[in-house]
Amino acid sequence: MKQIEAIIRPEKLEPLKDAFLEAKFNGMNIRQVLGCGNQYGWVAHNRGTEVMMNMIPKIEIKIVVADDKVEETIQLIMTVVRTGEIGDGKIFIKPVEECIRIRTGERGDVAL
Repeated sequence: MKQIEAIIRPEKLEPLKDAFLEAKFNGMNIRQVLGCGNQYGWVAHNRGTEVMMNMIPKIEIKIVVADDKVEETIQLIMTVVRTGEIGDGKIFIKPVEECIRIRTGERGDVAL
């Protein structure tokens, strides 16, 4: 099993959720985060003073999938959220040692 964590633009959340539902993926977690990468933010003017706004709103999505679904999930995310511009985000893949469904005690891929 792998945990796929994607940092994406906020406006791409709904299209990605729709794509996950259509592809029958379930069990995702979503958080609003702030960060910056290659964008480095922008300069804003506040009462005549330049202010560097380098923490940009993003969405963090986490989903755990079976090993054989990793590439399919990555391709789905990239297809839906890619704009070709700086700030599209990043995808991180981490191994998951175990998954346990609390309600039934099921373990492993069946608990997903």
